[in-house]
Amino acid sequence: MGGDPQVGSARPGGRTARTRAAVLDAVRDELADAGYAGLTLERVAERSGVHLATLYRRWRTVEGLVTDLLGEIGKSEVPIPDTGSLRSDLRALALEIARLYQQPRMRAVIEGVVAAAVRSPEASAAWASVIAERNRLAARIVARAVERGELPAETDGVAVVSAVGAPIYYRMLVARGPVDDALAETAAAAAYAGALGGAFAHT
Repeated sequence: MGGDPQVGSARPGGRTARTRAAVLDAVRDELADAGYAGLTLERVAERSGVHLATLYRRWRTVEGLVTDLLGEIGKSEVPIPDTGSLRSDLRALALEIARLYQQPRMRAVIEGVVAAAVRSPEASAAWASVIAERNRLAARIVARAVERGELPAETDGVAVVSAVGAPIYYRMLVARGPVDDALAETAAAAAYAGALGGAFAHT
């Protein structure tokens, strides 16, 4: 393994940032290749070229690594459809989610992240924060539908978009089945019908 910069001694955006990026890239790759069960600090150190002592000092555990990775995932921009129609927006959103997890490596990363969240309160909180923020952003779809008069003002936007993603996550993480476009279409149609029927109104 090659030498690594001293964490905390470099300026922001310099060697410290490059070290973190290399480590988090290695965590992604390890989760994709071996899953959470195979994730170790030793393997991440070997893949990233960062000294094992640095990993223990900064991240301490594999759960610490995954928690930091979740923070980075949470910063990634989520495309929010804006087709001019609630039905089309929900369909596009569902297909975006499904096609993301149709990629084997991305699915493996998320499965590893969720496994870590089960074992670590910190990872659990980080994962919940990522999901909450993405739902908040996606709820713009519903806000625009309310502005267009497609839905009543009391519609809970987060509940609607959560209903779009829930069947996909259930299939992937619980039923352990394939995530396909047909599932996405069904999830979007069900959420749309529920929204029109008032199922997601604030009470």
